[in-house]
Amino acid sequence: MVRRADFDTIDLYLIRVLHTVITERSVSRAAMRLASSQPAVSAQLKRLRELTGDPLLVRAGHRMQPTETALQLLDPATRVLHEAQRLFGGRARSTEFDAAASDATFRVAASDYLDPLFLPALVAHLKRLAPGVRLELMPLSQEYDYRRFLASGDVDLVIGNWLRPPAELHLGRLVSDEVVCLVGEAHPVARTQGRGWTVEKYLECEHVAPMPLHAGAVGVIDEFLAAQGAPRNVMVRASHFSLIPMMVADSLLVLTTGRLFCSRYVDSLPVKIVRCPVAFPPLNYYQLWHELTHAAPSMRWFREQVREVARQLASRKLPRRSEAA
Repeated sequence: MVRRADFDTIDLYLIRVLHTVITERSVSRAAMRLASSQPAVSAQLKRLRELTGDPLLVRAGHRMQPTETALQLLDPATRVLHEAQRLFGGRARSTEFDAAASDATFRVAASDYLDPLFLPALVAHLKRLAPGVRLELMPLSQEYDYRRFLASGDVDLVIGNWLRPPAELHLGRLVSDEVVCLVGEAHPVARTQGRGWTVEKYLECEHVAPMPLHAGAVGVIDEFLAAQGAPRNVMVRASHFSLIPMMVADSLLVLTTGRLFCSRYVDSLPVKIVRCPVAFPPLNYYQLWHELTHAAPSMRWFREQVREVARQLASRKLPRRSEAA
């Protein structure tokens, strides 16, 4: 237990060092983020270890890992920093965000599963309403630890689809989309207009799928099929989802995803949308954010713009003339 004399010497910067060291899992990276030196951060870490009676960060192979105690301290540290921001960061003086005059930077990690038009539409929408804001777009990939980056403040928002979104993050639903299949015009299923395409025949087809978001995971389609005890025959996994329709157009591969995404390609590629014989639940796309940015006026405004762009795209009439029943 921390003595009262020691407790009175704890300042906000020490808590920020604690939060940064845990999220970065590296003293050198923490020093860079804090605009400090490695010896200075090491000295603060030593003090934190003395205060907590725990090593906080230990070596595991070639990497440093936070201890169980460190992970338990992360959320309280995040809350303290967030409340300090509310107390001293101007929120008490103003709850409004002046978008037209702002030069804020918004950082987003997003998959390209939702709609190839989504991010371009978001950029255009923001430039109309807030011409001075900057947008940094990162791909949501296997290598991207979005939970850690949200907790550290390195990214403001994550956009993607999950069967079960992470419980520790705030979320807002953007789009709910029907699951369909995209096939090339030469595919037997396209030639027969989807007649006689059973679940068994669907599973036997050669499929193309995106890479999962982290090692050992599966995508939402394969996660659902695995729960039914009905795995499909995935022959190709691709990191770049937007390239998959071109693979489908020149092969007998089957892509299973949302109608909104598939509809953007039926007029530009020799592909067709066909009904999926498996009764998948709708694909739900979300925006996720951390408690760290939950109450910030600029972030509330930004999340509302993301929601509005998604609503506008989803409400556009989708082409069905190239669809097999």
